Amino acid sequence: MSQKEELQQISFSIILHAGNARSLSMEAIELAKEKKFDEAVQKVEAASQEFSEAHRYQSELLQKESDDDGQDISVILIHAQDHLMSSMVVRDMANVIIELYREIKGE
Repeated sequence: MSQKEELQQISFSIILHAGNARSLSMEAIELAKEKKFDEAVQKVEAASQEFSEAHRYQSELLQKESDDDGQDISVILIHAQDHLMSSMVVRDMANVIIELYREIKGE
């Protein structure tokens, strides 16, 4: 596998896990709206596990860069990093929204 193909494969893995985490975070918000707070927290925890996987791939890229003379930067890698960061914001906001719904609903 070429360096470019490997970079694309890792980038798509980051996108996959970040996307899963974002979806789980959005599900958590919907569950909080329905007063299903325990389930909402479980979804956020599952999102965090997906982030751990995404970070594992990101760490792999960092290790490769430190071992080699560097990686080529591709648009797909930039997209993967952007997707990861925006998904992290959604998870963080889900935690805040869950707490707000708890306060509003008197839980």
